[in-house]
Amino acid sequence: MIHVVTAANQDRYAAEMEEVWRLRHKVFVEEKGWSALRRPDGREIDQFDTAYAAHFLAIENGHVIGYSRLLPTTRPHLLSDVLPELCEGDRPAGPQIWEWTRQAVAPSHRTRGKNHPVTLEVMTGIVEWGLENGVTGFLAQMPILYLLHVLQLHFRAVPLGVPAEIDGERIIAVDARFDARTLRKLQEIRGTKASVLAPTSPTYLMA
Repeated sequence: MIHVVTAANQDRYAAEMEEVWRLRHKVFVEEKGWSALRRPDGREIDQFDTAYAAHFLAIENGHVIGYSRLLPTTRPHLLSDVLPELCEGDRPAGPQIWEWTRQAVAPSHRTRGKNHPVTLEVMTGIVEWGLENGVTGFLAQMPILYLLHVLQLHFRAVPLGVPAEIDGERIIAVDARFDARTLRKLQEIRGTKASVLAPTSPTYLMA
């Protein structure tokens, strides 16, 4: 089940968000080696974790097993403020386009293969929530090999520039649009049309 945490309900997810910060530190600092994000308390939190972010938590048996974050492109985000060189030409932005960052899966729930069940559940939750809130696409910075996988999931992903070497990986920025066909493809791969969103997931009100 995917729980969407925003400023509207974050007080009910204090313990789960602590797990998120520690999972992010483990994945991005300890495993990927993003040393600039290292913190002595073992919690990876950056300047974009504000009241405007939407956090997508995959929760199983009371614990966070997967995570992603969306940032509104109407406010500062990674592609606008940290990695602008990845975008050649005009950068897509607007209330209907968000930036997808910080995809992570707990080590205990990782499996081999491109269609990872936790990642697929989180992505399905993002598309479901997006369609309910007038969001039609996201910006993302991803390893170039992941672009084909995104296309196979029926996101209409378009590169925004040429790949660049970042922290030992070839990274490309993409504009990935989605609609009901994307959701149907994700549901087909997962083998169910049942919603993955927790009933308490809030509607996002753009400030």
